[in-house]
Amino acid sequence: MNKDNETYLKLFGGGGGSNHQKRCMFSKKAKVTAITTTTVVALFCFVATFCDFAAWNTYIIAGSYQNKYKEQEFPLRCIKGENNETQTCPRDYPTKHNPTNQNSNICPSYFRWIHEDLKPWKEKGVTREMLEGAKRTANFKVVIVDGKLYVEKYRKSIQTRDVFTLWGILQLLRLYPGKLPDLELMFDCEDRPVIHLDNFQGPNASPPPLFRYCSDQWSLDIVFPDWSFWGWAETNIKPWKETLKDIKEGNKKSNWKDRVPYAYWKGNPHVASTRQNLLQCNVTSKNEWNTRLYIQDWVKESTQGYKKSSLGDQCTHRYKIYIEGWAWSVSEKYILACDSMTLYVRPNFYDFFIRGMDPLQHYWPIRDNSKCTSLKFAVEWGNKHADKAQAMGEAASKFIQEDLDMNNVYNYMFHLLNEYAKLLRFKPTIPEGAVEFCSETMACDVNGTQRKFMEESMVKFPSDSNPCTIPPPYDPFTLQELLERKANSTRQVEIWEDEYYKNNEQKNWEDELLA
Repeated sequence: MNKDNETYLKLFGGGGGSNHQKRCMFSKKAKVTAITTTTVVALFCFVATFCDFAAWNTYIIAGSYQNKYKEQEFPLRCIKGENNETQTCPRDYPTKHNPTNQNSNICPSYFRWIHEDLKPWKEKGVTREMLEGAKRTANFKVVIVDGKLYVEKYRKSIQTRDVFTLWGILQLLRLYPGKLPDLELMFDCEDRPVIHLDNFQGPNASPPPLFRYCSDQWSLDIVFPDWSFWGWAETNIKPWKETLKDIKEGNKKSNWKDRVPYAYWKGNPHVASTRQNLLQCNVTSKNEWNTRLYIQDWVKESTQGYKKSSLGDQCTHRYKIYIEGWAWSVSEKYILACDSMTLYVRPNFYDFFIRGMDPLQHYWPIRDNSKCTSLKFAVEWGNKHADKAQAMGEAASKFIQEDLDMNNVYNYMFHLLNEYAKLLRFKPTIPEGAVEFCSETMACDVNGTQRKFMEESMVKFPSDSNPCTIPPPYDPFTLQELLERKANSTRQVEIWEDEYYKNNEQKNWEDELLA
């Protein structure tokens, strides 16, 4: 029997002999001495019964109110392939977002960069001609009309980057059904930005809007969350929500001060010369740069079941190194999520969230042109100031766990696309060759790790709250002040480092040993 019904029957149906019932029963041995006494007791019982019933009803109603959307769960519904049926998109998923919780928190500060990224189109807007100009390198076009996703494909991406990026956009539409306006955009899944600022100067400049995973100070590419938030099937890295849990548990496995007091890095050095240069900083019989560096062989790992590549097992050192590859690296968020102090090698590229983090608050900046001495000093400093180093690592981990949880990833996507849609100077239309995408058409025909990650990251019911409220754009003075503060923090570290080597007469170690 349903627990709610069973309790109801016990209270009001005569079963179970509850205390409440006993309050309203008269003993057979009792003698009623006055009609007034009987009336008073009967009235008391009636009031008590009414109060219990009202409280129980309130409990049931409140529970139903809170679980409204969870009761409307929409799991993956696949046709089992009988009679050669073609997988179609279900039509019963909600088309309108009706949250019961109307409150909206302020989004994290890095959302303000959305305004900066879209500023090149603020005055003129985005014309269809501009949009088509981005087709040259795009992997696909995304079209959203009436809350449905349509895709026009141009070229295949590396691995399944395109697949999981589109999957992520679909989940956003499921989280906030009908809330995004109609839009069209071009997406490039390759690493490096291609819309170079130098090519679009002057009052008549018309840069094509192109979305991708990273950009740099010399480019106008619009940054968007990368595919791995929904899983990186080729490396067995789980969707972000599960990965965050694993890393959070990994942080608890050892006390910070009991961890290995060196800087740890594990990755593929063959994708960029800067990483190959990093390997020269590894410990040898002659040199101790306070680092422990390891080469990640993904081919070997795949044959051995990825037993040595669990991200939750890599928070074992006091310090972890982040260094770019061919461009920005997916590894960034995983490294910062550990509460080890991140040693952040000076980057050339940025993704969508890193601009919300600060040197000396969330990470320790490392020189790119003298990595070995810079890393050695960072570890020396951290071991002498263990409390400060630990606090820095924990601040970064807290930022990643809270400001970069999956809810905020979706909120960032929503606001970026919503603000972008306001700039369009044409009516979005479904191209003749575009195909409608939905979770079923993407996931039902695949299997293995790809299917597993899609099921794990699938949004099964609409959000019961609105997206967070995007903060306003930076005014020029505040933005300049922010950039100067970050630059000054990095310069301060470099001053400390120079003084350290000057005082210890070690300034020329790296040049002599690596000559």
